[in-house]
Amino acid sequence: MLEEKQAVGAMNAGKSVNLRHCSQLIYKPMQPKLSLVITVMNEAENIAPLLEQIRAALQGYAYEVVFVDDGSTDDTVAQIKAHADSHTLLVKLRKNYGQSTAMAAGIEQARGEYIVTLDGDLQNDPADIPRMLELAEAEDWDLVAGNRANRKDGFVLRKIPSKLANALIRRLTGVYIRDYGCTLKVFKSDIAKNLGLYGELHRFIPVLAKLQGATITQVDVKHHARRFGHSKYGISRTFRVISDLMLVLFFQKYLQKPMHIFGISGFLIFMLGMLINVYLVVLKLMGKDIWGKPLLILGLMLTIGGIQLITTGLITEVLMRTYYESQNKKAYHIREVFRGGEAVGASDGG
Repeated sequence: MLEEKQAVGAMNAGKSVNLRHCSQLIYKPMQPKLSLVITVMNEAENIAPLLEQIRAALQGYAYEVVFVDDGSTDDTVAQIKAHADSHTLLVKLRKNYGQSTAMAAGIEQARGEYIVTLDGDLQNDPADIPRMLELAEAEDWDLVAGNRANRKDGFVLRKIPSKLANALIRRLTGVYIRDYGCTLKVFKSDIAKNLGLYGELHRFIPVLAKLQGATITQVDVKHHARRFGHSKYGISRTFRVISDLMLVLFFQKYLQKPMHIFGISGFLIFMLGMLINVYLVVLKLMGKDIWGKPLLILGLMLTIGGIQLITTGLITEVLMRTYYESQNKKAYHIREVFRGGEAVGASDGG
């Protein structure tokens, strides 16, 4: 804005100003209030109605819609280009990386003061966004999370596993969000851009935000049954959630003090081993054969193997974060970027 005023002032004063440079200053894009980050994969039929809902819900707001195509094989990209306007940005990834990585790519491109995440399957309702934004601004919340109060999903395969997972996550992390699976969230930009989303950690966004000291609240939001396409997630994700939960708990409790978990565990296992060894020495002194006992072999194999697997997994995750963050590397590659349906960047140019 300062550059614009200086340019206009110079023209009013009769000073010679390069018109091309002045034009660039005057039409420099303003920072939007909201950036909607929507990850999509094979959602061609949902694009047009979703954009219509967004435009109706956000009339009067300065916003942008950042679509991230996560390796679609249908007409999703063509539909986005066909229905794009000046508010629309399309980030086309080179392949399918997964929802967390695609979300990280969209957040990186977003320019808004607040960043909104929502699904591209029409199950989230953009009409809830103004109310969530108003709450975030009025009470200065860093994150407003949606809670699907009347969820329109299958009871056995979706609702029951979700309720169990939510209860387990709340219990173990101490972050009391009712619905961790609801994508619709409103963040302050600085919180969103420092989440550190890798792997499939998008389910634990409230926990990652809490690690930054974010203030969090939740509100009930509408949820609609899927009209087109099919869900990309099934009951098999339960096992991935458990694995990711172990990782998040490590980040939450031991990232800055890993010796507290490895040292204590190692000490307890060492003492258990010493007790077994003393017991075996006593048996040997009594003239009994201690070699080759199945219980001893099984115990050693399970203990050593389990510790190696868990610690290797945790250390590898930490090393991965260090690799990407210390060298400013990205976990994804962008094929092309379109704004308003026209190419503005390509080949990871950002």
